[in-house]
Amino acid sequence: MRLVWQLVAVAAVSSIGGRGVTAAQEKSPWLTLVVGVLTVVVAVPVYGWVVRRTEHRPVTEVARAGAGAAIVRGAAIGVVLCGAVIGNLAFLGYYRVDGLGSPAGAVGLFGFMAAAAVTEELLYRGVLFRIIEERTGTWLALTLTGALFGLSHLLNPHAELWGAVAIAVEAGGMLGAAYIATRNLWVPIGLHFGWNFTVGGIFSTEVSGNGTPQGLLDAATSGPTPISGGDFGPEGSLYTVVFGVLTTIVFLWLARRRGHLVPRRRRTDRAAATVTLAR
Repeated sequence: MRLVWQLVAVAAVSSIGGRGVTAAQEKSPWLTLVVGVLTVVVAVPVYGWVVRRTEHRPVTEVARAGAGAAIVRGAAIGVVLCGAVIGNLAFLGYYRVDGLGSPAGAVGLFGFMAAAAVTEELLYRGVLFRIIEERTGTWLALTLTGALFGLSHLLNPHAELWGAVAIAVEAGGMLGAAYIATRNLWVPIGLHFGWNFTVGGIFSTEVSGNGTPQGLLDAATSGPTPISGGDFGPEGSLYTVVFGVLTTIVFLWLARRRGHLVPRRRRTDRAAATVTLAR
């Protein structure tokens, strides 16, 4: 039952916050920023509350100690990865900057991306991955939640099957691996936000086929879809897949060194876990 209660609690905040941010986008970027930050402020305590109530333990994965530094580290990785992808596209002539875009649009995207990064990480890594990993071990949990994360992006306006597959491999794997290596949600939240805000809020490209508003730069992307990502954005680029897989490997290497990988459970272990989950 804890899986159900945690999913309901986090999904409720995500749904309400998402609707609020979408509505705010039609009115003002500053209102979007406020609603996005408010969603973050509500989502994390709700997650902590429902996990404490259903698991009767300290919720160390969202502990306040060291949260700021962990978020900054994750965001820095996201910014560097995005910069590497866009830099390669620019080198090939597939990304062009024509001038300054919309600073106000970037402000709104900051709030939008913050809300999306926090609620999605709480849901996919905080609830789904963590609980599935307890039942099946790290590798199967990483595969299942990565695939589910990719499939969820098929709901986006300009979504396509390749984009969903790319998201599953590059983002589902990388963000899950970031959690495994650190055993906190702050690094994957920072990484998720750093990538999304940089690609949309700064470089003004599509984010997962969402029809993202213009960010800080007035820019245009062109070139073959496998390289540029097409209407789905750079997340559909082979460059992103390669860089995401390499980062995933590094995180998993760190996880192995730190002893954070959970082996696949035997049948008797799964039976005991079932009894625990039923409580």
